[in-house]
Amino acid sequence: MSFFVFNQGGPLMYLILLGSIIGLAVFLERLFHLYRARIDTDKLMAELRSLIQEDKFPEAIELCRRTPGPVAHILSAGLARHTRNRAEIREAIKDAGIHEVPRLEKNLVVLATIAHISPLLGLLGTVVGMIRAFMTIEELEGVVNPSDLAGGIWEALMTTAFGLLVAILAYVAYNFLVARVGKMVLDMETSATEVVSLLSEKENVD
Repeated sequence: MSFFVFNQGGPLMYLILLGSIIGLAVFLERLFHLYRARIDTDKLMAELRSLIQEDKFPEAIELCRRTPGPVAHILSAGLARHTRNRAEIREAIKDAGIHEVPRLEKNLVVLATIAHISPLLGLLGTVVGMIRAFMTIEELEGVVNPSDLAGGIWEALMTTAFGLLVAILAYVAYNFLVARVGKMVLDMETSATEVVSLLSEKENVD
């Protein structure tokens, strides 16, 4: 898209462009954050299972602290209270999770907002463009040719198309990130349940 064609869409095109830049920045930042937080949960749980069964709780806590990501962090909170009862262990993990989930979801609302307002800005551009076209008709007292209306029609069509394009891309990016966050939250819940069960079994055996 050349600058001339882009500029024909009017000032609202720049608002939509700004939204697209912000959306791209949020998407890349969240993607990088989730990539860094991703771990091999099965491998971590296998090592923790072995350490818990051998009563090596300091080693298990240290393993969690060395492992990046929210899964290891909430498990560390539970293991640090391995001498407490099941309810207290679960509460410690829950408290840790309350802080971790918002970190995973940080700025996703910005992406969702861009996905919602971009087509609205495009629709506003359509209205403004049509107003311009009708103002031209009025100024020329109805004696017009297609070229006289081209500016308003350009603005109407360009803002609509650009707004929809940005909205579609932002919505796809948002759903992609939400799916990744959901998978990580599920890993957190599954791992936490297993650790609580393992600690409860150890308490009953002891």
